[in-house]
Amino acid sequence: MRAVHHTRGTARRDTAGPAATAGVAALAAMVALQVASGVSADPARFVTPIVIALAASAVAFAAAARGPARALAAFASAALTGYAAEAVGAATGVPFGAYRYTDVLWPKLGAVPLAVCVAWGGMGLAAYGVGRAIAPRWAVPLGAAALTAWDLFLDPQMLRLGLWTWAEAGPYRGVPLSNFAGWLLVSLLVMAVIRAILGAPGRLAGPVALYTAMAAMETLAFAAVFQPRDPLVAAAGGLAMGGFAAAAWWRLRGAATPPGPAAERARAGQGRRPWPG
Repeated sequence: MRAVHHTRGTARRDTAGPAATAGVAALAAMVALQVASGVSADPARFVTPIVIALAASAVAFAAAARGPARALAAFASAALTGYAAEAVGAATGVPFGAYRYTDVLWPKLGAVPLAVCVAWGGMGLAAYGVGRAIAPRWAVPLGAAALTAWDLFLDPQMLRLGLWTWAEAGPYRGVPLSNFAGWLLVSLLVMAVIRAILGAPGRLAGPVALYTAMAAMETLAFAAVFQPRDPLVAAAGGLAMGGFAAAAWWRLRGAATPPGPAAERARAGQGRRPWPG
């Protein structure tokens, strides 16, 4: 049994480096596509490629931490959870409010574009990493809140591009407040599904970097690139996503900082090996 566990651990370490490299490459591709979208006369055509790059980066970073099988299972489960919520929502108006998708995004599975499901899976993995980085015990609610913060950008942007419409316009750039309540509820389910499969992954810098890049690019786009510019959305989304990203980096920085001499002496006095220098 020990030999089996040793073999699995060795195999995971062998794939971690290439997977992390693939995650960085996909993240760079996502940023490049976002830049191209910002200067394009037809930005809607970049939505699906951006979402695919997002998902590829998130899955690769998860594979570096927990192996390809768990990473793909977590992504697929999160995407299916998002699809189920969107299918019910488009048909009944629950839990987001009454809305419908246009024919701009394709292909569709029923009334729901597949790119939407992929986005739930990819950004769900990134947000879960943020939640775990901030407070592992509270990863599910924190990750859900971090994922919902993304929609402060997403919904106004997608409405601009004509990807979906609301039956009744709401107070936040046409988005009803029920949408954010629905997002939080579905995000809690997505986080719970991811936690059940991934458990407690290490290597959280990758998903946190992905989340941070999305926050930065969206803030820049609404503040300076999109026409007309929208400082309200830039501020709301930037502060919300930026707050989660900053908290995650702060906690990761603290976890990576070796203890001082006093702590080392205390550990040594307890018969434990001091922090490696």
